[in-house]
Amino acid sequence: MTSPSSTQDSYPYQNEPIWSRSEKVIARTAFDAALGRELREVIQEAKRMASQIQQSSDLWDLELYLTQRRKEIDRKYDYRYSQLTHVFGRLLYEKRLREEELRGLREDKLKPIRSFAKFLAEDAA
Repeated sequence: MTSPSSTQDSYPYQNEPIWSRSEKVIARTAFDAALGRELREVIQEAKRMASQIQQSSDLWDLELYLTQRRKEIDRKYDYRYSQLTHVFGRLLYEKRLREEELRGLREDKLKPIRSFAKFLAEDAA
């Protein structure tokens, strides 16, 4: 029987990569930077829309925009290590993240990130 401390840091699936401490720092920094950039875009657009409100329907358009963007962002930015290769692949594809921001990650992470970004690009073509 294995002790809880020996299995506590293991992943439930064999094919999930293990993230080192330094990789976790790199991943968190890149994730936060991309999220921050996207949220700044939302803020700018919301301010633009708010400045043009003339009637009540404009107000509800702003509310709809913010609700939709929040849902998109909540779905996209999932900081579970098991999801990060897909998250980063999508962010690379959307050009919300540059590969240089991932410098320091091992190839076992970079390869699936690049692969998913390429898949999304080919799927969109």
